[in-house]
Amino acid sequence: MRTLVLNGFSRLRLGLVAGLVLGLGCARDRTPGFLTAIDREIQRSGAETVGIYFKDLSTSDSLLLDADARVHAASMMKVPVMIQVFRDVEAGALGLDDSLVITATFRSIVDGSAYELSVPDDSDTTLYHRVGERESVRELMDRMITVSSNLATNMLIQRVGADRTQRTMRELGADSIAVLRGVEDTKAYQAGLNNTTTARDLGIVFSAIAENRAASGASCREMVEILARQEFNEGLPAGLPAGTRVAHKTGWITGIRHDGGIVFLPDGQAYVLVVLTRGIDDVDKADQLIIAVSRIAYRYVTGS
Repeated sequence: MRTLVLNGFSRLRLGLVAGLVLGLGCARDRTPGFLTAIDREIQRSGAETVGIYFKDLSTSDSLLLDADARVHAASMMKVPVMIQVFRDVEAGALGLDDSLVITATFRSIVDGSAYELSVPDDSDTTLYHRVGERESVRELMDRMITVSSNLATNMLIQRVGADRTQRTMRELGADSIAVLRGVEDTKAYQAGLNNTTTARDLGIVFSAIAENRAASGASCREMVEILARQEFNEGLPAGLPAGTRVAHKTGWITGIRHDGGIVFLPDGQAYVLVVLTRGIDDVDKADQLIIAVSRIAYRYVTGS
């Protein structure tokens, strides 16, 4: 097992890093090419910040590039919420078939005042037409991940608690991820109370799911199934051969574009890859960077 951590990664450091990797006699002499290719794509993107976490689950080899750069988590915070839901189910505090009343009204963490979620700010509109009806925890969780429903997210985080979710992340080793609140809490946003993360934090979270440590083995396998049903596939999956199984979650707000998850190869190999970007105004350009990094990681693992 080897871990290469690069902070402030740039072309100025690339030659030194590549020489160090080769000098250490690492198992894969493809590493310098891996680094060069990623650096080229980052430079081309013009991004303000790019954090990358890569871990080969077969060898535990890992590569972290500016993985401690802190960014707004956007919808990536929904993965920790999913983990907390499954843990509460295992503890008997909640049932997947329990139902919650659908509501679009929530309370700000700043002063408890009410705020409303609305259709234009959500990628999933179906629940808004059913306010006052009931929906199962199972379906809410699925919609939170697969179509990134903000309304489902707020209902679930209201049920399991942001503070408890963050404590669980600490237990897993994601020691700096901040899960403070639900989505669209404007007063909290204005007060600087945001959900934030690093590529390292999310890499640890996805690794815990892949290695059946986030909850029980059965729960982790179900989490993988939910993540694999992700409907927004413009990032990591688009850089891979058709049919490659990817259990992942995306996240975006203005100037922020993220994707991260677990990639499963036909030969049984698997790896975790997280790409967080900030400061790319063009959504397509941000996606192209994530696609490129995904393609490079795949080639590194497969030797293709």
